[in-house]
Amino acid sequence: MGRVTTRRAVVRVTPGHTTRRPDTLAVEEPLEIRLDGRALTVTMRTPGHDVELAHGFLLAEGIIASRDDVAVARYCDGTDYTGANTYNVLDVGLAPGTAVPEGAGARSFLTTSACGVCGKESLDQVRTRTRFPLSGGFRVPSATLASLPATMRRHQKVFDSTGGLHAAALFTAEGALLALREDVGRHNAVDKVLGWALTEKRVPLSDAVLIVSGRASFELVQKAVMAGVPVLGAVSAPSSLAVDLAEESAMTLVGFLRDDSMNVYTGSLL
Repeated sequence: MGRVTTRRAVVRVTPGHTTRRPDTLAVEEPLEIRLDGRALTVTMRTPGHDVELAHGFLLAEGIIASRDDVAVARYCDGTDYTGANTYNVLDVGLAPGTAVPEGAGARSFLTTSACGVCGKESLDQVRTRTRFPLSGGFRVPSATLASLPATMRRHQKVFDSTGGLHAAALFTAEGALLALREDVGRHNAVDKVLGWALTEKRVPLSDAVLIVSGRASFELVQKAVMAGVPVLGAVSAPSSLAVDLAEESAMTLVGFLRDDSMNVYTGSLL
């Protein structure tokens, strides 16, 4: 499997001092996701949990809805200039009879680590109809929600050594951590944790809370809606379109979730 971190020499400059020392960086490498042997997309990601990433991506795109929709997910042979395995091409084979909704998976392009919906031709394509509509009835105590970012931060092991990764985590309504994933891309971290849920047969996530370490952009709300997540909390701000989609979808969206304070943009808490 590819490395998650790497070491590079840096020059550290402080008032009155200049020193040369090694620094730990988060690895960023391309992952090509193929669907039944055909190239679908390339995303820039931190290696690790690639099968979950692919499952989460396909769920968010409306291509699959359960683990049973996938027959096999395997790396294709590939080596770099040193002859080492790259593990940067993953082919997902759909199970026989899996029907792909019209228009799903229509994009094929490079996805940077900062963008999860680049290349969409229109908002109509982005607003994919979820197979797991929300009811708006699931609510979480505000005190519980306030505690979740700190719990997530304590489990960000790679961030501790690099300071360069986003995180996404799933929790129960009582605040128990279900899964956490880190990645250089916000959308990849969410795909990985939703992919974990899909492979564990926990989708729809109708009784779970999704917490993200950065802002709540439109594509992150969309991914959560596609997985049936009723509550999304972000440490930073949401975008206007994210709030619009959350409201349309009956999702509770919380931003600026820090310490004991938060902004509830849609829905309600206990």
